Amino acid sequence: MTAKAERRTATRTNKESRHRAREAAVQMLYQWEVGRSTMPEVLETFWTHDPASTPPLSDELRVFAVELANGVVATVAELDLVISEAADNWRLERMNVMDRLILRMAVHEFLHQRETPGRVIINEALELARTFSNDDSVRFINGILDAIRRRLERE
Repeated sequence: MTAKAERRTATRTNKESRHRAREAAVQMLYQWEVGRSTMPEVLETFWTHDPASTPPLSDELRVFAVELANGVVATVAELDLVISEAADNWRLERMNVMDRLILRMAVHEFLHQRETPGRVIINEALELARTFSNDDSVRFINGILDAIRRRLERE
């Protein structure tokens, strides 16, 4: 394998792993919101349910997932305000719960993970919507996040 191919494989593996960490974060947020659990309660039980069919996340990726979930919970009022301003004719409580959680997580990354390019954040959110929601949600999330990205002037 050439050095260039090895770098591509390593980059792809890292992206896929970060994607898996984002999946874990959105699942934690779902347990927090729907299960009405506190984040300490969620974190106490979440990692005990790793499916045997997928390799476990590394400690570094678990930290990333927990930081995302905790960051969303800590700034939910700020995130909801940003989303509400961009979601014409949509109240947050009327949104599909997974769409709302994906939007919150993406907006949190826009605001607090400045090193992650805006297009990557949107792409990841759309992949999460494809996994946890439906095609209408993908279009809905894309429209709202693109409006937020333009307003925040993120590339």
